[in-house]
Amino acid sequence: MRRSLFLEHALLPSGWAMDVGLDIEDGAIAAVHPGAAPAGRERIPGIAIPGLPNLHSHAFQRGMAGLAETRGPSGDSFWTWRQVMYRFLGRLSPEDVQAIAAFAFMEMLEGGFTALAEFHYLHHDVDGRPYADLAEMSARIAAAAAETGMGLTLLPVFYAYGGFGAQPAGEGQRRFLNDPERFLRLAEGARKAIAGLPDAVVGIAPHSLRAVTPGTLTEVLAATPAGPVHIHVAEQVKEVEDCIAWSGRRPVDWLLGHAAVDGRWCLIHATHMDGAETAALARSGAVAGLCPITEANLGDGIFPGADYLARGGRFGVGSDSNVEITAPGELRLLEYGQRLSRRARNVMAAAEGESVGRRLYDAALAGGTAATARRLGAIAPGSRADLVVLDAGHPDMAAAGDRWLDAYVFVAGRAAIDRVLVGGRTLVEGGRHLGRAAIAGAYARAMARIAA
Repeated sequence: MRRSLFLEHALLPSGWAMDVGLDIEDGAIAAVHPGAAPAGRERIPGIAIPGLPNLHSHAFQRGMAGLAETRGPSGDSFWTWRQVMYRFLGRLSPEDVQAIAAFAFMEMLEGGFTALAEFHYLHHDVDGRPYADLAEMSARIAAAAAETGMGLTLLPVFYAYGGFGAQPAGEGQRRFLNDPERFLRLAEGARKAIAGLPDAVVGIAPHSLRAVTPGTLTEVLAATPAGPVHIHVAEQVKEVEDCIAWSGRRPVDWLLGHAAVDGRWCLIHATHMDGAETAALARSGAVAGLCPITEANLGDGIFPGADYLARGGRFGVGSDSNVEITAPGELRLLEYGQRLSRRARNVMAAAEGESVGRRLYDAALAGGTAATARRLGAIAPGSRADLVVLDAGHPDMAAAGDRWLDAYVFVAGRAAIDRVLVGGRTLVEGGRHLGRAAIAGAYARAMARIAA
């Protein structure tokens, strides 16, 4: 596919530019022409910025959004929320998972995300037995990406145990479980499942230190020497306490000491780190995968963002439980969490006069691009033609330059999004996905069946 565009305003690696010609071939940007004439090009009105990668999602959890907001008999926490999640997934068929994933991916595109790292751990039938096609559920995620146009990095999850020290898994976890040999076959099936998707990638995701052992983690990593590696770590205080009881070390400290953590790794949450862990994670080159809306919803805590950035750490953002899906909203809550923690303002900016919105967006672009292992993150030759186009006529977009990003992140949010292009294809116009009616209809039918 070839497409020749004329962008009224665009954020290029060199800065903001007007009248930008964009040549697209086979989904990638072939050439960028600042100061181009509009003749012979398709005009795209508005303010074009690179599409943001979503580096962490459990798509099926979109279907349970709102189901865990009733107070229990004692202190509610991540661990009580998890029981609600186990009950919900006990009714999901492959068809349900595909319908829910497509709806979530559609909302991600409407909310400013153009690429996704899907942390996919729902593998087997409700009784824990594998499907005839071991990668059936991976194929459903790939089908949802194809239906919606979402750019995909698929991360099949290795999950073998129920707690630190090889504790037996519980009944609610039986749909997740594999030994290393079967997991590696599943990952190969996932590679076949995404073969028809443009520029798609498969990595691996050891679920967490509590779901693997040192030996099984080493085995899976040794068999997968390339590609992205994502892992949940230090999300809750109890997890840190349990890890210390098991190993004598905190989770991030243990992981950095026992695995060759480098730039292909993404440590999801990493919320509860001490100063030494924060500095060591930053030095490693790994990306911290932050999901502020979910972390707030679950009461997890606040990531030490300012300290981590001061040490040169990389981060990106994700929608995790998909209770609310908004790219600017994740960035806004990330900054607001730092403000609440430090009782200060404009915490994540590095220097006097720097736009916080621009700083957050640039950092999340770079970290998300690394975590998805795809050619993303810039309106530049060689990058995928993933664009989010903000409505220049929106009342909050009356300023210019970096103030556009400040207004997008902190004021207008997803309401400012007019168009979204992925791989050069227009998928969202007027803030709505072009396939919304069919996708929403399938989702509504699936949810009605699950609730019946």
